[in-house]
Amino acid sequence: MALLARGKIWMAVGAAVFGLLTGAAQAGPSCGKSAAGFEQWKSDFAQEAQAAGVGSRGLSALAGASYASATIKADRAIHKAFSGSVESFMQRRGASTIISRGKSLKKANAPLFNKIESNYGVSPGVLLAIWGMETGFGAAMGHQNTVSAILTLAYDCRRPQFFTPHAIAALKLVDSGALSAGTVGAMHGEIGHTQFLPGNVLKYGVGSKDLRDKGTALASTANFLRAHGWRPGVGAEGNMGAIAGWNSASVYQQAIARIADAIDGG
Repeated sequence: MALLARGKIWMAVGAAVFGLLTGAAQAGPSCGKSAAGFEQWKSDFAQEAQAAGVGSRGLSALAGASYASATIKADRAIHKAFSGSVESFMQRRGASTIISRGKSLKKANAPLFNKIESNYGVSPGVLLAIWGMETGFGAAMGHQNTVSAILTLAYDCRRPQFFTPHAIAALKLVDSGALSAGTVGAMHGEIGHTQFLPGNVLKYGVGSKDLRDKGTALASTANFLRAHGWRPGVGAEGNMGAIAGWNSASVYQQAIARIADAIDGG
C-alpha cells in the first residue's frame, strides 16, 4: 500500500518506466526452448529461489543441474500416453495385473493399509491402483535426475508457470534432506512409489517425506486424496473429484476408479 501514498506514485511510475527501458534486467528469468539459454536461466533463477527461501544446499543443486533433453522429449509426447478409450488405456497399462497384484498386496500389507485408512479415511484400493499404475508397485520409479528434470521444465516455455513452484519445492527438499542433488525419479520430476511432484511432497508428504519409502508414500497419497475431498464409504467411483486432483486425464481417473473398486471388492 505504500505505493499509494502521496508523493510516491511518481516514484513508482518512474521505476516502471525504467523497468521497461532496461527490459530483462527488471524481469524474472525468461523461458527457453533449447539447452542454449539454460545456464544463464539457472543463474537468474538462483536469485528467485534464494528470495523464496532456498538455502545453500538447494542453490548448490541448482548450480549443478543439467538440461534434461530426455525430459523434454517425454513432455512433448505426454498427450499420447492418455489417448484412446478407457478400455484401451487400461489394457496398455496392464490393469488386470494391477488388480491381481493389488489384491495380494492388500492382504500381505493389511496392517499398513488398516492404519492408513484409520488415519486418513482412504480405502486401500485407490492407493494400490495408483501405486500399481504409477510405478508397478515400486518396480519402476524412474532413472531421471529429479532436480535437473524439474528445473528443465520450469525453464521450458511450454508450462513454466506450472513447474516453477515445483522447482522451488525440489530445491527446498534438497535443503531439508528429503531429496539430494543426485536423487532420481520419473521424467517430469515425480518422486517415489506413487510419483509425487516436489510441490506436493512439501504440501502433502507425511513423516520423513521420503517417498521412496513405501509406507510414507502410501500415507502421503492418502493425505493428498483426503485433502482433495475423499469421502469414506462411497468407493473410488464416488470420489472422482479427489482422483481428478491426482491426475487431470479423464481416462486415467476412470481407470483408477475401476481398478480401485475391483481391488476393494475382491
